[in-house]
Amino acid sequence: MSVWGEVVGQPSAVAELSAAAENSSAMTHAWLFTGPPGSGRSVAARAFAAALQCPRNGCGECVSCHTVMAGTHSDVREIVPEGLSISVASMRTLVQSAARRPASGDFQVLIIQDADRLGERAANALLKFIEEPPEQTIFLLCAPSDHPEDLPITIRSRCRPVPLRTPPRDAIADVLVRRDGIDPESAQWAASVSGGHVGRARRLARDPEARSYRETVLRLPLAVRSLGDVFAYAASLVTNAKAEAVELNESRDAAEREELGVAMGAGGIGKGVAAAARSAKAAENALQKQQKSRNTRTQRDAIDRALVDLAGFYRDVLVVGSDAQVPLTNPDRETDVRRAATEWSAESVLRRLEAVLACRTAMDANVKPEIAVEAMMMSLQRG
Repeated sequence: MSVWGEVVGQPSAVAELSAAAENSSAMTHAWLFTGPPGSGRSVAARAFAAALQCPRNGCGECVSCHTVMAGTHSDVREIVPEGLSISVASMRTLVQSAARRPASGDFQVLIIQDADRLGERAANALLKFIEEPPEQTIFLLCAPSDHPEDLPITIRSRCRPVPLRTPPRDAIADVLVRRDGIDPESAQWAASVSGGHVGRARRLARDPEARSYRETVLRLPLAVRSLGDVFAYAASLVTNAKAEAVELNESRDAAEREELGVAMGAGGIGKGVAAAARSAKAAENALQKQQKSRNTRTQRDAIDRALVDLAGFYRDVLVVGSDAQVPLTNPDRETDVRRAATEWSAESVLRRLEAVLACRTAMDANVKPEIAVEAMMMSLQRG
């Protein structure tokens, strides 16, 4: 299977990218992949990078294809922001390294995931290289949209756009069965409740805890009845997000601390040990700052997934209440959705939906999660 088989439900984008890879002599030096969460922006960018390095334009079988898709190719670098933003220091380092001549492939390729997290200084550092690109360097940027709030116009205007769409449910189910070995029934269910997000569908199909957490979140709309419920459920949602962040990051944080200790001479003896220990303090502080930022990002991502599920529930209530003939976002919660549609007015449902969206906006503005979620729960309880 070629590398394009990894790009789910995007035939137009695949056709455009594969044609560009086959005619690399007229290659555009900067590309902007846009699309909703789960549409496969980074997967499409990585497949395109593999096709550019592959002698057969993305065969999926050669060493170049395997190493690019695995993230180990010497001429393909990825920025995967783990904190709240991409720092100017990391951007300068990576674009400078990407400006070197290719070691084994035809191009140096720099993939920037979540380019909307570029700070102003980091964006300016990137812009300098995009304005005067090295001859054999290709920039692949991934962002939710080409809106000015996501990416500066100075960068957008220098990139060739590749818009992606939400993958169809059948395409998501097919890839879960074909690539991940998930049974067809579970794959169909996960695809139907994932909101078109391939990664979310895979996690729901594989992880019982993810399914349990989703059930807990989707019970909230009908469970929040009193002021006591407001604070109890808000605390539970935030606590669960923090626990998930700890679980995901704990082993990685420990490994990074151990690796840093070994690199800085931990456990050594001799004249230079004391001096090395003093100089290691700055590196240790930098690592702690990085890990704290990553943990905060993981917590907020977990809360955001819950908010997306809640927004989908209220959207379904509006769909049922208006008798619209469109698929539900959460078809497995149809009983609860119909009950809510009979108990709440359309205006009340809209106010609740707006409260969920306002909570997402507050989280993006770095409002403390506990405060943002409690405010939302108050609105959900009042209706």
